Amino acid sequence: MDLVLTLVAPPNAGAFSINLREVFASVGARGKESRKLSAGDGAASDVILEADDLLAVRAALEAPMADQQLDWCLQPLEGRKKRLLVADMDSTIINVECLDELADFAGLKAEISAITERAMRGELPFESALRERVAMLKGLPVTVLQQAYDERVRLNPGARTLVRTMAANGARCVLVSGGFSFFTSRVAQAALFQAHRGNTLLEADGVLTGEVGEPILGREAKLTALEEEAAARQLPLSATLAIGDGANDLAMIEAAGLGVAYRAKPVVAARADARVDHADLTALLYFQGYAEDAFVTD
Repeated sequence: MDLVLTLVAPPNAGAFSINLREVFASVGARGKESRKLSAGDGAASDVILEADDLLAVRAALEAPMADQQLDWCLQPLEGRKKRLLVADMDSTIINVECLDELADFAGLKAEISAITERAMRGELPFESALRERVAMLKGLPVTVLQQAYDERVRLNPGARTLVRTMAANGARCVLVSGGFSFFTSRVAQAALFQAHRGNTLLEADGVLTGEVGEPILGREAKLTALEEEAAARQLPLSATLAIGDGANDLAMIEAAGLGVAYRAKPVVAARADARVDHADLTALLYFQGYAEDAFVTD
């Protein structure tokens, strides 16, 4: 079968130093052709190869690629352009964990961030960890939410271009977060996602009650969102792309046709189809075969 290896290097990355022909030959694969996808400061290219075993080729690439300052993705050539994007929000589409930023306004960032880190690494059940952290915010003025959004939340580089380009090519783009709908609604609007899902912070008399709406949107709910969005459009899961960074993203990442770990925790990075550790989020467009001149930008 034909596979495609996509290589994406950020600006100022070191020279590529792998003999791909030798790596391919070691697992009985054969390179066929290559093409450049980018024309800017960074470098992105496709290498088409013929191989019987995708997993064997991917395993052969892991060690040599670990020394390169680039991101890469190996997948079947057919069907690489996805028709549904389901993306995590905190530390994926945006630069922060919103709950941790709210905690900073309450003077509790160190304590709450420590719980967040353990939950994202898969060391704590997401749902109970979320309830524990939200309970610590009881009494925080609701006005702080908008302040946190205005002062702390920024789209990660490439996020808006990723969503705009996929949507312009007919894909459905959905933001699905274990964070809060107050933020998902605003981030979805900023990045032009077509829909969003998140948890609800409960409030009364202008302050947070310390409770979160049930049921909590966590790991299984994210997977359900992927499945429901695909089913609504009669898409096979092979036509879907999921991206995230934490353990609560892992189920949807593993179920998607292409599951990508973005600056992710080790448990996620180890089990995703591909990782983005160096480039920005436009790497996901290159992974799908979009050339730079096809990007939809502001």
